Amino acid sequence: MKKNGWVLFLFIFLGLLAGALVAIWLREIPGLTFLTRAIKLNWSPAADLSVISYSLNLNVNFSLLSVIGAIVAIWLYRKM
Repeated sequence: MKKNGWVLFLFIFLGLLAGALVAIWLREIPGLTFLTRAIKLNWSPAADLSVISYSLNLNVNFSLLSVIGAIVAIWLYRKM
């Protein structure tokens, strides 16, 4: 399989998603709160140029498990 940037992006995205799902599943276990606690990042650019206006809302939640999932995905990509 040929390695390129899009495949790496897909691996990282799937790793973040898998880590986030594991964090949601383990949220109820009291001893693992340091792994499942999420940091929320919000970005909301907007402009009104009288001809066109736009607003974009981007919300990203990172937990330690999602970062670990991304690291594992990069490792798997390099092993291909």
